[in-house]
Amino acid sequence: MTDSFQTDIKYLAGVGPKKAEILNKEINVFSVEDLLYYFPYKYIDRSRIYFIHEIDGNMPYIQIRGRITAFETFGEGRKKRLVAHFTDGTGFIDLVWFQGAKFITDKYKVNLPYIVFGKPTLFGDKFNIPHPDIDPYISEEQRPTGLMPYYNTTEKMKNHYLNSKAIQKIMAAAFSSVVRSLPETLPDSIINEARLMGLKSAMRNIHFPESTTLLREAQYRLKFEELFYIQLNILRYTADRKSKLKGFVFSKVGDYLNRFYDENLPFPLTNAQKRIIKEIRQDMATGEQMNRLLQGDVGSGKTLVALMLMLIALDNNFQAALMAPTEILATQHYQTITEALAGLDVNVELLTGSTKKSDRERIHNALLTGDLQILIGTHALIEDTVQFSNLGLVVIDEQHRFGVAQRAKLWSKNVNPPHILVMTATPIPRTLAMTIYGDLDVSVIDELPPGRKPIQTIHQYDKKRGALYESIRRQLQEGRQVYIVYPLIEESEKLDLKNLEEGFEHIKEIFPEYTVCKVHGKMKPKEKDAEMQRFVTNEAQIMVATTVIEVGVNVPNASVMVIESAQRFGLSQLHQLRGRVGRGADQSYCILVTPYELSADTRKRIDIMVESNDGFEIAEADLKLRGPGDLEGTQQSGIPFNLRIANLVRDGEILQYAREIAQKVLDEDPQMEKPDSLLLKRQLRKLGGNKYNWGLIS
Repeated sequence: MTDSFQTDIKYLAGVGPKKAEILNKEINVFSVEDLLYYFPYKYIDRSRIYFIHEIDGNMPYIQIRGRITAFETFGEGRKKRLVAHFTDGTGFIDLVWFQGAKFITDKYKVNLPYIVFGKPTLFGDKFNIPHPDIDPYISEEQRPTGLMPYYNTTEKMKNHYLNSKAIQKIMAAAFSSVVRSLPETLPDSIINEARLMGLKSAMRNIHFPESTTLLREAQYRLKFEELFYIQLNILRYTADRKSKLKGFVFSKVGDYLNRFYDENLPFPLTNAQKRIIKEIRQDMATGEQMNRLLQGDVGSGKTLVALMLMLIALDNNFQAALMAPTEILATQHYQTITEALAGLDVNVELLTGSTKKSDRERIHNALLTGDLQILIGTHALIEDTVQFSNLGLVVIDEQHRFGVAQRAKLWSKNVNPPHILVMTATPIPRTLAMTIYGDLDVSVIDELPPGRKPIQTIHQYDKKRGALYESIRRQLQEGRQVYIVYPLIEESEKLDLKNLEEGFEHIKEIFPEYTVCKVHGKMKPKEKDAEMQRFVTNEAQIMVATTVIEVGVNVPNASVMVIESAQRFGLSQLHQLRGRVGRGADQSYCILVTPYELSADTRKRIDIMVESNDGFEIAEADLKLRGPGDLEGTQQSGIPFNLRIANLVRDGEILQYAREIAQKVLDEDPQMEKPDSLLLKRQLRKLGGNKYNWGLIS
């Protein structure tokens, strides 16, 4: 964009240095261009003038025309308020201010004509309008009309007279100074194919809409452009990576996989597992580096798929590594995999922060000679001292728990980067997966192994403790084990730990004949692991814990998950916790304990959990209720862009279409050398597209 767009915001009419500083700090607006891309969050139709006698409680906003007959002040101190009595000839309504009385009485005069706009509120048996918008009424042609934009503002902004109306005025000043020189940001070919409004018209109608139809067209244009450039960047990076990074060719299936399949396979593969192994085998045989995300609900058999792929790596004379986020999860993978490989001549080792120095040296040497074939571990795998002889496949479990730089270190453990399989039990909605994990091929295990019974989820109110403890006791008497989880939220950590400690003592009193263990995040890793081990070995029958057990513990004998204060958890977290049970052949239960008083949104969350065991259905619902930034894992992945207008929940169809158009651009011009592509490349650079290495983000 031209230099006028980069003009410092402080030079705009109505801004100045002080307000500019507030705009910088509060909403990241530094230049005229930043301001133009600060879009309204809603619009209110001001085309109609109402009469005061028409007002009723169902009207969210009203616009009336009339005059102030008198000002009065009521109350003292904090309760002091200024009231203006206003009439339009059909009735009276009070205009009320709780601050700024002197400013109001200086600005607005009795018996002059005004247009008043605001939200009518019933006080006693009479309507009033608190803190209304007031404009002098000059003529019908000059009064506010049509769709009025509303901009998000903060308390600090309002304290410096930067409310929505002030932003609107500054926006008008910015617009009049630069609109003629506003250059188009998409080539004509895309504008025509996608039937988009031009940028000038879109910008005018997003801030000053002439009609609802033109507003919708403007929103579509700007959403499409935002999503298009994100997808173009992802797809371009993916194509670039595939063309430059040569992958190892796993051309054969040999003794390791065949013997495991014939002699050690614990149960028949599901059709979903077979399909995914076939997809991944094709990936690893092409000569391109594989970068694949494997999604599967808790207990769907992801680890078995990963093991079979590691055996294919061994069959092709490569080593494999599996990295997990916690020591207990890494140890669990090690135990599962060594048991599964019993009787087969495969050398597997575990490397974590607790590994003894002598064992470390032995592992390091065996890796370099190639004698060690599969290494399972935590962050310890990415230390510089860990060097492989010929690493061909890396499996990363629950990848959102690792930082970008940590994951990237594994890529450099061979001259060519190894094939990458990223696994997650957090189901990711399609629109989010296309954006956060847009450069990975996605596989989904959508079947549970045979014999698994769906977990029964029950909502129980916290006043009915007797019935809850009775049902827990029945399960314990049958030899089962029970989790009782308490929320742990940083803002109230001390209170939460107190609740957990009290809960722990209470449970010991209620169930004196059983052993109760306790786990929370403030414990030292060794203490935590020791307590978890007591539960794994059934030395303890009840585990009282915070969400540290959300990912990691696999105890097939545990059949009950009690979640205390379930209203304080998000849907995805509740689903992850529920997945700790139901791992054996017995019927398992998840009991959500809440108080009677629940908000509508919370009740909806609890109902969804009771009705559905489908992780993807739950993730979609969670995305709708909470938005992408709050979803488990996405903050750690760090969505590397700010969406200014598009919404990943509501705009899934636009996202899909934008991706198709972006793919078409690259199919027709892979090197992006045509004249149209030069504009696209310039925009990508401007948007900072090149500073994100999407392969490392995913």
